[in-house]
Amino acid sequence: MQTLWAEITDFFRIQKIIDLYQKGGVEAFFNFEGVMTLLGFVIILILIYELLINALVLKKGFRGFGVPILVKILNRIIGKFIQIGMFIFCVNTFKPFAFMQLPISWYGVIYGYLVWEFGHFLYHYWGHKVRLFWCLHGQHHAPEEMNLSVNFAHFFLEGPYATFIRTTTCILLGLSPELLLVIMALDSFWGEVIHLSEHTLPDARLGKLGKLILTPSHHRVHHARNPLYMDTNFCNFLNIWDRVFGTYQEEQPHIKPEYGVTRAYNSERLWDVYMGEIVALARDVWHAPGLLNKLKYIFYPPGWSHTGEHKLASTARKKALEEMRM
Repeated sequence: MQTLWAEITDFFRIQKIIDLYQKGGVEAFFNFEGVMTLLGFVIILILIYELLINALVLKKGFRGFGVPILVKILNRIIGKFIQIGMFIFCVNTFKPFAFMQLPISWYGVIYGYLVWEFGHFLYHYWGHKVRLFWCLHGQHHAPEEMNLSVNFAHFFLEGPYATFIRTTTCILLGLSPELLLVIMALDSFWGEVIHLSEHTLPDARLGKLGKLILTPSHHRVHHARNPLYMDTNFCNFLNIWDRVFGTYQEEQPHIKPEYGVTRAYNSERLWDVYMGEIVALARDVWHAPGLLNKLKYIFYPPGWSHTGEHKLASTARKKALEEMRM
């Protein structure tokens, strides 16, 4: 019961708020740690609000929330320390090869965020373009409702994979571990905000601000399975790298995002969401003729087929773009 209570208070940031107040009173919430703790608490309150709207107003009960929350619990049990261990490994391994160690400063945060976004873009892009990595990331796209709980829907090994790519990129390109931790905290908060539901934030384009940063509207596009929207908007806060590499896509007024993945599955079934992509890959590899085709199924994009009957997201998006220009 003590462990259960500790998990609950940690999730809601209650114990953290109590500890900070006991250490420094109200003034403890006017520094970086205090502000981030309060922002985390606000995110949880919004999540509860979205859940109540879903259950009481929309009459959907836990639909759209149940599986992501179960995945959150499962990942908490399985991979609690793996991601932290991967961060420490990357810092200790690659820090000696860095050409500089940029400290925490205003210019460090700007440069660091550009580098962090590049690392995030790489991890996220490969998560969509390499089927093995899609098996670690596809769970996040399985929910057919967009809300804050979707941020919980990850395979437990995706965290270590993402941490390896992003941390290695940042350390090698000159960020100190301290600066990197600050940027990770800021980015984690925004990573939750961009999953706000349409009921909480109906128009999520955020006006002119959307030209610079990645908004909830951009991220709704990223989660959509509409052909025009697939495999776009891989950044998390600054959309600069999506513009550089041609994966930027704005939400179109006449195309409402349809969430989920393209394979046949039940988004309310935990096994189908959590293990479905892995089972599908294993099935394709098993039936593929020859070693080369088996390897292609593992490392080629999702939708590739040894029969030539490919169902690639890039092909579907190219066709949708052509139709839009006509």
